Amino acid sequence: MYLSRSPGAPSVHNETIQKMEINIPKTSEVFSSLLRADFTTQWRNRRSVILVLLVPVIILLSWKGLIPRFGGAFVISSCITVGLVATGLMGYSNTIARDRDKGIFQRLRVAPVPSWAIMASRLAVQLAMIMLMTMSVFIGGYYFDNITIAPAGYISTFLIAIVGGAVYLALGQVIVGLIMNPETVNSTSRLVYFSFIMVGMFGEFGALTDVLNKVVHWSPYGTVITMLSASLRPGGWNNEASMALLASVAYTVIFATIGIKKFKWNSR
Repeated sequence: MYLSRSPGAPSVHNETIQKMEINIPKTSEVFSSLLRADFTTQWRNRRSVILVLLVPVIILLSWKGLIPRFGGAFVISSCITVGLVATGLMGYSNTIARDRDKGIFQRLRVAPVPSWAIMASRLAVQLAMIMLMTMSVFIGGYYFDNITIAPAGYISTFLIAIVGGAVYLALGQVIVGLIMNPETVNSTSRLVYFSFIMVGMFGEFGALTDVLNKVVHWSPYGTVITMLSASLRPGGWNNEASMALLASVAYTVIFATIGIKKFKWNSR
């Protein structure tokens, strides 16, 4: 005695498997959904976005008296650098730490989406923030401080701002990779932020010793501001700016390597 199998059963089973395979979303569709969700989240947290945008603009307005002495390129580059530090340290690292603590990354990893798409979506939002911040500084410099820049200067500065932003995004990745607790990440990023700003500004004004001035000049803060200042001036790019660009790329690679290697998708 035996059980007979219906002739149509295998074909029905195969059709079900094919439908299940067809229903798996493409990587591009998943990435688009992640991007929309991350931009929506960023919009809902627009108060923090406004604060990040306001800090460099406020510094720009308060430094109007320094333009005759140091030049418009120095003031603009300093304000953009401050905005880049705020975006990478205050924005990116805190957001990643908060979402990791809530288990968002852990849930996303079990979904049919590659890990690179998850992080690429977050980085795309931060790059958009960098472009918006740079544009706000340009507009503030033009309308409030009467700083005019050649069209080529605007284009080159946008590109250099992305390179400089990568330095601080990678540094933010190091912080969130080495520290698990979101509150500790927040306090650490604030400490590094204010240290960079205060020491960097004193160094650029020449208020430190010669040795410290050189250290600050070739620190991530100094290399970024050197690149930005050179890109703002037509024909201002020189060998020092090229060396600053190479140093910034090296900082990005080192920070990103450490941050990615040490990063954990959950806080437990």
